[in-house]
Amino acid sequence: MARSNDFLTALGLSNYTPAKLKALSEELNIPTKRLLYYDEENVLPLGKDLDTIQEKRNISEIELMIQMGHCDDRILAAIKSRPDIIVPLIEEKSAKKRNKSPKKVLETSYGELYKSDCIDLLQQVESDSVDLIFADPPFNLNKLYPSNIDDNLKKHQYLSWSKEWIKECVRVLKFGGSFFLWNLPKWNSSLAECLNTYLTFRHWVSVDIKYRLPIKGRLYPSHYSLLYYIKGDKPTTFHPDRVPMDVCPKCLTDLKDYGGYKHKMNPKGVNISDVWLDIPPVRHTKYKRREGANELSVKLVDRVIEMASNEGDVVLDPFGGSGTTYITAELKKRKWIGCEIGPAKDIINRFERIEEEKQILNDYRSKTNQLFTNEVKIKRKKAGLWTCDTFNNQSSSQQ
Repeated sequence: MARSNDFLTALGLSNYTPAKLKALSEELNIPTKRLLYYDEENVLPLGKDLDTIQEKRNISEIELMIQMGHCDDRILAAIKSRPDIIVPLIEEKSAKKRNKSPKKVLETSYGELYKSDCIDLLQQVESDSVDLIFADPPFNLNKLYPSNIDDNLKKHQYLSWSKEWIKECVRVLKFGGSFFLWNLPKWNSSLAECLNTYLTFRHWVSVDIKYRLPIKGRLYPSHYSLLYYIKGDKPTTFHPDRVPMDVCPKCLTDLKDYGGYKHKMNPKGVNISDVWLDIPPVRHTKYKRREGANELSVKLVDRVIEMASNEGDVVLDPFGGSGTTYITAELKKRKWIGCEIGPAKDIINRFERIEEEKQILNDYRSKTNQLFTNEVKIKRKKAGLWTCDTFNNQSSSQQ
């Protein structure tokens, strides 16, 4: 994807030099740093900066917005009023379907992995054929990937590419199917607007995962965003796990006061919320499957698959990475479709260790859908603390 500079191009500097940028800065009395900010972040200037630009460069706010790819209600109203003019222009420049054939590199009992660009693969998938989509795209953080993709796009370029593959994902998703998008809040806050065009919003899940030291000049970024959308008015499948009640890790006493309602607590656990504090980062060599890159936790993907699919359903993940979605779907007897634009050896090697993965998944599953794990229950009983059995025994003695 080629780089562009829409803001500066709109002001007449399509191919600018430092000298030309400085001259424009002096003409407009706007610092070069601020001009580059508007350009690189594709941010529309307002206030005095916009007034000066309109006066000095004889360009209206509407024209500047259109040149930068922004759209507000005024522009939308104009487009809606003259579809006879607009539609032919759009259709003339619409991208044609790609002709590249994805190469299958792995076939298992339940799934298929292709070496392919995600859009090339998605265009080969039948419409309305997938039950669940989980997407974990590159975050545009200028990382070096084995595939050598450009992970340092301008903001509008990254969002434009994201909207292209998202639209294809929506096309292949069944009515009633679920779409989960894992990304930084920075990107999901913008991509939610695109998803709102095609799907129905369900939840913005905040997942607490700390990877790095705090960044100077900003709040400590300690969570990722997991957007949950559905195609249609309600999901075909929705059966979320319940989680154990929070207790003190040392003395095992309650961390929340349930007052006189302890006896009404569900023995299968607490309703899961849209803030997940129990997803571990994948750091230990026991769980890590590729070098030099972050990985998704099996626990995270397992929770999503359990929530929004049944055995035999089709799960699609357009960004292979380390293959967490595929290995989890395989173990949970879901059909899966996957692709990886770069080397797929880490994913293939992972399937050769599927028994190890099964043990890890079983360990996670053994701690779900119960108010207290067996270990915690035994220790609480020894400490004289209540468990579900406490109230069951009281009820039995009163009968």
